[in-house]
Amino acid sequence: MSDFASKLASMLGAGAVLTDPVDMAKYVRSWSGSEAGKALCVVRPATTAEVSTAMAAAYAEGIAVVPQSGNTGLAGGSIPDDSGKEIVLSLERMNCIREISTSALTMTVEAGCVLAKLHETVEGQGLFFPLNFGAKGSCMIGGNLATNAGGSNVVRYGNTRELCLGIEVVLPDGRVMDLLSGLRKNNTGYDLRDLFVGSEGTLGIITAATMKLYPLPKARATALVSVESLADALSVLNRVQAESGGAVEAFEIMPNAFLRQAQRHNPNLLQPFRDLPRYGVMIEIAATSDEAATPDADGALPVAATLQRAAEAALEDGLIQDALFAASEAQRLDIWKLREAALEVTNSVKTKIGFDISLPLDRIHGFVDATQKIVDRTVTGAYLNPLGHLGDGNLHLGIWCDPDADVDAFKAKAGEMKNAVLDLLAQSGGSFSAEHGIGSHKLPEMRKYKDAVALDVMRSIKAALDPKGMMNPGRTIPAGN
Repeated sequence: MSDFASKLASMLGAGAVLTDPVDMAKYVRSWSGSEAGKALCVVRPATTAEVSTAMAAAYAEGIAVVPQSGNTGLAGGSIPDDSGKEIVLSLERMNCIREISTSALTMTVEAGCVLAKLHETVEGQGLFFPLNFGAKGSCMIGGNLATNAGGSNVVRYGNTRELCLGIEVVLPDGRVMDLLSGLRKNNTGYDLRDLFVGSEGTLGIITAATMKLYPLPKARATALVSVESLADALSVLNRVQAESGGAVEAFEIMPNAFLRQAQRHNPNLLQPFRDLPRYGVMIEIAATSDEAATPDADGALPVAATLQRAAEAALEDGLIQDALFAASEAQRLDIWKLREAALEVTNSVKTKIGFDISLPLDRIHGFVDATQKIVDRTVTGAYLNPLGHLGDGNLHLGIWCDPDADVDAFKAKAGEMKNAVLDLLAQSGGSFSAEHGIGSHKLPEMRKYKDAVALDVMRSIKAALDPKGMMNPGRTIPAGN
């Protein structure tokens, strides 16, 4: 054990500091196992005071700190480098729900709370926390805040930032900043909450947060429809939003490439269409009123009738070719399982390029068509998979290599295709990082595409709050000149 690790152990207790490589293994490796670093030690504080103690000690010694929650990130932002000189500060033991207010519709939770546990807890009280994505069983709210995570309900409720009313933060020098107020209006200077949300642990460590809650929906209506184009899909979105009064919670695009690969990889997943369409779209709307959730004389739910009316009108106008409506909760879950298998299905494709991008809604169709032309003229045996959260403009765009194609040729052209797509994205007013963060993986894109003045401001803020550069160094903000 290093002298510094011994010092921390004497302050926090031996169980709070790990130094054995076997014990540290899960903290220094990415969730997929494709990346791994080395750590001086892993620190596991159980309280904000202990985080403060650890940070003050690291600050005094000038030791770099990598904050970590559930370690489910996809951009390399929560594992140490291979120097063995950084410490990982895991928030997994800080997993208390400090308060739930059913009248104010808020909850104050610690950073190590697992997202699924929050869902279960508040739903038991008739409330709803809408942040939701495939990693909910292992990701933690601290990491969700640090990366400003998105997910499937952003179209109605917004990213994690929009769900956060206040935060508690431990600064690099160990000071604790308490901004946990549940106020919905607070015009007292700079919005420091939003400064730390999405900062990926480069400015300080979020240890707790006050989050918004909503009434638990009393009924949902879910459908899977087929469309011929993304432009048609967006027309359907606008119609359903208008018909339902803005009640669309999820609007997810599943292209032909994904549906075909899902069938090959896992035949047990739902196969809703006899002939696979160009695009499948999952639509879900929710109702919280008794009126919309009470069956009529025929046993039909009004909220389901609303979705069917909108879909049938779109069908008559040629925007939709086919539709499957969930007639039970089991059928609804089958539709969701298909969508939530996205990461599993994508990972089953051996050779690919992946993007986490966002665009203005009215430019998505043209961008995807132009990207297809880039692929077609660059390499043979490749095809697009524009999968994602179409309702909020976020695509997890993939360029996949057919397993029967020339894989070496694809790999040789991968860099050229990636650069061409990113250039096109910038010209289209899009973002190269929509919900997965920057981490260490996207530093080159930050250097090339981020506004130079914005980068200079970010570096100034980083220098002011973290003058020793000890907070998650080499992540999110590329080194300046």
